[in-house]
Amino acid sequence: MEGFDPSLLGPLINGLWRDLQTPRGWWGLLLVAVCLAVAWLASNRLERKLAGPSADRAPLAREWTHRVAWPLLALVLIAAVRPLAARTVPVYMLTIAMALLASLVVIRTVVLLIRQTFGPDSVMASFERTISVVVWLVVALHILDLLPLLVDALEEAAIPLGKQRLSVLQILTSVVTVWLAWTVALWASRALDSKLTHTKGIDEAGRAVVSRIAKPLFLIAAVLIALPIVGIDLTTLSVFGGALGVGLGLGLQRIAANYVSGFIILLDHSITPGRMIRIDKYRGTVIDIHTRYTVLKGMDGVDSIVPNEMLVSSVVESETFSDPTTRFAVQVGVAYGSDVERAMALMVEAVSAQPRVIVEPPPMAFLVAFADSSINLEVGFWIRDPQAGTLALRSDINLAILRGFRDAGIEIPFPQREVTVRRAPLRPEAGALPAPEPADG
Repeated sequence: MEGFDPSLLGPLINGLWRDLQTPRGWWGLLLVAVCLAVAWLASNRLERKLAGPSADRAPLAREWTHRVAWPLLALVLIAAVRPLAARTVPVYMLTIAMALLASLVVIRTVVLLIRQTFGPDSVMASFERTISVVVWLVVALHILDLLPLLVDALEEAAIPLGKQRLSVLQILTSVVTVWLAWTVALWASRALDSKLTHTKGIDEAGRAVVSRIAKPLFLIAAVLIALPIVGIDLTTLSVFGGALGVGLGLGLQRIAANYVSGFIILLDHSITPGRMIRIDKYRGTVIDIHTRYTVLKGMDGVDSIVPNEMLVSSVVESETFSDPTTRFAVQVGVAYGSDVERAMALMVEAVSAQPRVIVEPPPMAFLVAFADSSINLEVGFWIRDPQAGTLALRSDINLAILRGFRDAGIEIPFPQREVTVRRAPLRPEAGALPAPEPADG
């Protein structure tokens, strides 16, 4: 390239360039390539051994071997042959190769440990390879003394924004700084959650409240710390933040109420996972409580997502709040000519035969009402597992009552109506002449 001075690349690159002008330099390059190839073959063989029957015993060791075995073995090989080959090949090339491989080993190990800390669903797990490559390229440029040249080039490349000038280096620095602060905040929230999980004396609801409050606070603090570092004055955002706060307060009142209600539910323990509740037309078991909504698992297997504000501002029927023992009833009508006392005894007998019905309080039958076509009877009973559903239990009780009534000759009536049709006398039509009277004989 015309006008380019190779000496600007630094002494390390210039030493490499001088070595490649001689046969000794190419022998050194070939030696490095041979060490890399041997290390690659050995690492593949080692990974196949670790992937055997004992692969699940040490997953972290297997993951570390998969990422680090090749550069680590190559580093060991080059370090072993370096004293022997120092007289025949350039030391520059072997030294640089060892530095690049050592940095790759350290970076991949650190990224793997960070990913294990954040879990398999984190951003680190999705972009682990990209992050490792980018960080290693930066370190490699620093080792080769090329990083200052790249920084100057990025500083010169700028985007004009009115009277200000925004360089590419500032953009990249801002993105990296905010991302690092965000990552540290996520790590801190996970570490706090893990600490609370292993701390005795704190219940599940308390841990959920602390973790769900701590995570957004950590993230907000990370952004507030990162923005001044990249040169963004937070005072310039005060007017915008005030207007945004007013707009959110007016437009997101219901959402804010749901979040506040969620924290109230988690703190006062009025609704906890596993309880059977009814709210409005929704009945089911609480399976999860989030900061904005609560999930109910209905008896039909359908999940109902109920806003938390509804659970705080409405009456909630809980079948398992203080005592899971719950009363249910089955009604049936008998004909007016039936033996009512015998029918009530049969109903109690049918209910008592069910294994889910408890003995105390005992089942009891009642005469509820005198209806138009029947005498309505009701039998009440108590069970201790309402979360198991009552449809099958009611069906078994109804079948037992039906069989008992049939054997005892007790009739279950159905509505009947008597319709009487009366024939009215015929009237002569208007204007018609009366029939002539018969003549006397």
